[in-house]
Amino acid sequence: MGQFSVTIFAVAGSVLSDNQQPDGPDRMNWLMGQILRKKVKVQGFIIFDDFGHLYSEFAKEMSAWIAADKIKYREEIIDGLENAPEAFVGLLKGENFGKRVIRVGHK
Repeated sequence: MGQFSVTIFAVAGSVLSDNQQPDGPDRMNWLMGQILRKKVKVQGFIIFDDFGHLYSEFAKEMSAWIAADKIKYREEIIDGLENAPEAFVGLLKGENFGKRVIRVGHK
């Protein structure tokens, strides 16, 4: 990587790892050393803090794309509020795929 190269990584879903211990050795010291030696800039972002002002435009465009079947998405529907605690625990364990939704009523 050159001195002025730019690489951007998006990290999502970190809630899964909040309370987990790594399977292998802890590599955080090595990673921090690499960041320091290579002068890597690390910057977090929160979608609504940084891009919240664009949400209405996004929602309008995304809704149209979904209606036109241009966007494919996955969601897992759990029926019943009584199943919410177990569903939440499963979410934290990474047992879900896509968006996990608790359905509390039917139309």
